Amino acid sequence: MLSRLAQVLVPAFGRLTVTTDAGAVFAPGSLVVANHTSLADPAIVLAALQRLDVRPVVMAAAGLWRIPLLGAALGRGGHIPVHRGDRRAAHAIDLAVKALDDGELVLVYGEGRLPVRRDAAEQAPAAFRSGAARIVERTGAPIVPIGQAGARRVTSGNVAKQLAGLATAPLRRPELHVHVGAPLTVSAADHRAVRTRRAQGAVTAAWRTAAEHLGEPAASGG
Repeated sequence: MLSRLAQVLVPAFGRLTVTTDAGAVFAPGSLVVANHTSLADPAIVLAALQRLDVRPVVMAAAGLWRIPLLGAALGRGGHIPVHRGDRRAAHAIDLAVKALDDGELVLVYGEGRLPVRRDAAEQAPAAFRSGAARIVERTGAPIVPIGQAGARRVTSGNVAKQLAGLATAPLRRPELHVHVGAPLTVSAADHRAVRTRRAQGAVTAAWRTAAEHLGEPAASGG
């Protein structure tokens, strides 16, 4: 339901296009890893995946479960709340491992947070946290990298700018692009830091394709 809702709502706020690498596939039990730049990008990524007939289980900040209607939708969809800075965060990894073992696709944001940025320009993904690498360590799941660009054109900045962006996006309808890369197989025997760097590199390459599709300069900084 969440993916279908995103597919309906996103076109009202922007013009979404989607591309894939030639070898991009979503095998059952794959870990889908995306870059995070805006409060808008989860909906944009879900809408793009829905076009590809892909509906993942999403790992998201636990605070979203407290939002009326959205929290209920997340709960019914079997999505995974992540309690940051809390010992319950480890439980989210356990739930992701179980979902992958059951053949589900799991979507995680490698950065684990929204980076602090001063404007709506595109920048490369910030340093990844270890969550994706820890999940791969326990499951051997292939990583499907996703790069999204344009979400900050919908909403970014302080609270006032976020609200203004959402209010004006249906009039502006900014261009948005999501690119899906070919799966990356990361050995569970590799050091966790190596797995993390490889995942970030693959997502960065996918993001660069998305940014270039929108004519954005693909800045290397985070």
